[in-house]
Amino acid sequence: MATFVVAHGAWSSGFAWKKVRPLLRAAGHEVFTPSYTGLGERSHLATPEVNLSTHIQDVVNTLFYEDLHDVILLGHSYGGMVATGVADRASERIRKVVYLDAFVPRDGQSLSDLTQRPADAPPDAPTGGPPEPEGWLVPPMPTSADASDADKAWLADRRGPQPRKTFEEPISLTGAVEKLPRVYIYCLQIRPGDVFGQFAARARGEPGWQYEEIDATHSPNVTAPEKLVEILLRIAKD
Repeated sequence: MATFVVAHGAWSSGFAWKKVRPLLRAAGHEVFTPSYTGLGERSHLATPEVNLSTHIQDVVNTLFYEDLHDVILLGHSYGGMVATGVADRASERIRKVVYLDAFVPRDGQSLSDLTQRPADAPPDAPTGGPPEPEGWLVPPMPTSADASDADKAWLADRRGPQPRKTFEEPISLTGAVEKLPRVYIYCLQIRPGDVFGQFAARARGEPGWQYEEIDATHSPNVTAPEKLVEILLRIAKD
């Protein structure tokens, strides 16, 4: 049996993994999908001071209080920032880190750093980064275009704005995360302003990575859960 812990994406929470949890559990695995402070069922805790470190600590605390070891830590999208920090701080509890179409920061980088428009790009070129903040909150980006109408309604009712400091705070790393086995799953149905190709290329070119692809849009946990779980089950066996 493997234990999966999910670091979910931006503007989301653990609810977005509702389709994946029963599939992993049916295969004999355990899965935890903690929600970050200020999002989902914890949206009432949002404040201007919530930042990336807050979200990293949310997941580190899950590992500690649930007494989890030998964990497969999965970071989706923004959750790659969170998972990187968690794995660096609690590497002794992690078996491997899985990045699902996710950001893979280096020490001192923020999500905003990783989504800056190239200097030679047209001014109206999409960056793939978050929208402009409205005060201290950043509104959600649109959901995947291929999601069903029912899923779009389900997501729209539950996704909400996210404190801007979670995107702006640079991550602080010791290098422990780079000693762990890492997997990158790249979503092949690429949207305009894709920022994840750079990390897929890194995973293909650097030692210590396993590279996977999925024929899906950015959130296969919603739009292609069976395909995603097939890959995760293979990763768990390796």
